[in-house]
Amino acid sequence: MMKVQGTGILGTLLLLIMCMFAHSVEAQTNSFLINCGTNSSASIDGRRWVGDTAPRNNVSLSAPGIEASTTVFNGDPVYEPLYKTARIFTDSLNYTFQIPNGDYFLRLHFYPLAFDGYNANESYFSVEANGLGLVSEFNVPGEISDKNLNLLGSGANSSYFYLLKEYLFSVDTNMMVVNFIPSKGSFGFVNAIEIIPEGNMLFADAVSRVGANGGSSSLNVSRRGMETMYRLNVGGSSIKPSDDSFLWRTWEADSSYMINADAGSEIKNRSNITYANPNNTAVAPLAVYETARTLTNTEVMEKRFNMSWKLVVDPDFDYLVRLHFCELVYDKPNQRIFRIFVDNKTAADNFDIYVRAGGMNKAYHEDYVDSISSRSNTIWIQLGPDTTTGSAGTDALLNGLEVFKLSRNGNLAYVETYSNVKVKKTSRSLILWVSIGAGIASIAILAAICMLIVWFCRKKREDNDAKKSPPGWRPLFLHGSVMNSTTNAKGSTSYQNLNGQFGTVRTGRRFTLTEIRAATNNFDESLVIGVGGFGKVYKGEMDDSNLAAIKRSNPQSQQGLKEFETEIEMLSKLRHRHLVSLIGFCDEQNEMILVYEYMANGTLRSHLFGSDLPSLSWKQRLEICIGAARGLHYLHTGSERGIIHRDVKTTNILLDENFVAKMADFGLSKTGPSLEHTHVSTAVKGSFGYLDPEYFRRQQLTEKSDVYSFGVVLFEVVCARAVINPTLPKDQINCRMGNALAKEKIT
Repeated sequence: MMKVQGTGILGTLLLLIMCMFAHSVEAQTNSFLINCGTNSSASIDGRRWVGDTAPRNNVSLSAPGIEASTTVFNGDPVYEPLYKTARIFTDSLNYTFQIPNGDYFLRLHFYPLAFDGYNANESYFSVEANGLGLVSEFNVPGEISDKNLNLLGSGANSSYFYLLKEYLFSVDTNMMVVNFIPSKGSFGFVNAIEIIPEGNMLFADAVSRVGANGGSSSLNVSRRGMETMYRLNVGGSSIKPSDDSFLWRTWEADSSYMINADAGSEIKNRSNITYANPNNTAVAPLAVYETARTLTNTEVMEKRFNMSWKLVVDPDFDYLVRLHFCELVYDKPNQRIFRIFVDNKTAADNFDIYVRAGGMNKAYHEDYVDSISSRSNTIWIQLGPDTTTGSAGTDALLNGLEVFKLSRNGNLAYVETYSNVKVKKTSRSLILWVSIGAGIASIAILAAICMLIVWFCRKKREDNDAKKSPPGWRPLFLHGSVMNSTTNAKGSTSYQNLNGQFGTVRTGRRFTLTEIRAATNNFDESLVIGVGGFGKVYKGEMDDSNLAAIKRSNPQSQQGLKEFETEIEMLSKLRHRHLVSLIGFCDEQNEMILVYEYMANGTLRSHLFGSDLPSLSWKQRLEICIGAARGLHYLHTGSERGIIHRDVKTTNILLDENFVAKMADFGLSKTGPSLEHTHVSTAVKGSFGYLDPEYFRRQQLTEKSDVYSFGVVLFEVVCARAVINPTLPKDQINCRMGNALAKEKIT
């Protein structure tokens, strides 16, 4: 009997090794590693990435596109050969792979580089694979910025420089076609493409759906496309692709996503771990199960709390949540019993890893499906003690965590939209609850204000201390023309263009005065949409039927040629989703005219007070403030010395048709100080009420002056009242936020 038993164990092990070897051979045979934008190969982690220029029998490219390269790379040097080249496309471009039917991982690698006038900040595109929508209106720097902001909000010190998008779906036509589609007037790019067979081993057909009341139903996920949102090694460090057998997955450390990570304990046990299901060893590498996070903490006297992970996701999708477990401490049942919550819904009660996995040191996982509504963008994963069992073992443990977005109607792409708030007639009780909610929202907005201000200061200090080179996607420096100006006896300014370099690809189109007059109906006063220190702003219809904002200089204005040149120079350097774009200019017949993209919803101030426009919701106000903060942060960090706006106020924050905020009016902007200096000495310019007192007193300008002004803007957004109102009594002329808040007079 002993001999037979030993033979059986040996046979099982041999069969397992043969299966793993067979799958490894299949993965290598049907894998594709494409280094885009070059004919050179790159060797990374022992794998050879082949350039996409030379055609091969099983890979084809529908159009050549543009081969791009850069010498600047800020990420892990190991991946530098992969991310320093890219293929840029201005028209639809397809990669076609001839592969056997089955399930595959598709990984798209992006690094936002600047190449020959193509700036990744201006890149928007969509991607499809075999008809499955992957991304839409996708902007790589924006996505990286969002990920870094989420990490920053969690207190993490790490940051992303490049982006990996991973998808899993079935191929049933012996072909995978990856289609890149640039948005109108834009372009797209990709640095590398990776295709790995999944082996049809990772996911069951039916997965339990978490119910709001603890109930659940099954959902078939086997034929639905997926996007990997998170893959976390809980309680341990990150795991590199080369350490994840033949699937080459990346596992992040979970600490950046955990709420109060110090409340739990990290444990390790690297001995004798085996898979509970020996036929499914690909589910995760053993390294995931060798570390864990437990609820136990010797400094915590009571265990009436949960271990919690907060994960930002896209609204209005189903998500598959996979939890990895391995009991590393207890060698019998009923020693560790806990509850599992997914997005505040009970997923499991009386959960005992030892019982579920069939023993100690057994690698095991559980899958759940949760639906996220259109009003939410987070998933909470929580594990806590189950005090209803009467067991003394009320600890919890988790080894790994994965979240996958499931396709809906053949689509995984998500495009952020800003919906208008509809006002409905309500009962008195509903109005009461709305009032209470508004009060809570006020507190939330104030907290967000403090976080934004602290983030600005902290980020700038870190940038200065590190003295790092600017990000690889910073805009290219291109200077405008040099002009000669003279001032006549009446004080009006005339000038001429000396070298004729305005109107290049970077400064936009050079309009004739005839074109400007036609667009504005000869400067019809009924088309005036604003008046500023530079002059009037007209709504114009250009010859391509697109609307534009046309700013015409007033000869009597205190702002003149210098501000005109500054505006063109600054906007020719800077392109960002949250900065107003310069379309072109006109400098004929002593005119100084700037043409911008049209912002349909006007200024932020017009939506706060002094008009009959509908009030902004708290969510809209917060999103607008975050957008403006991103634009201002890009000004400060998007070039080597940074740009100081010098006139941050609510009238210089414009809103497009979707209420996306964009910083505007750069006529007073100044280049920031060099590394050898702490400030720029200059005359005081700006708007009263927003001016930094220290800058006003010392005439020493820094980025902190913008941060101060932005803080005033944030208070103005919360209070919805003017910063300075001379019609009020003397002691109320200034917007005294502290008193207003203390007396609960926020409107």
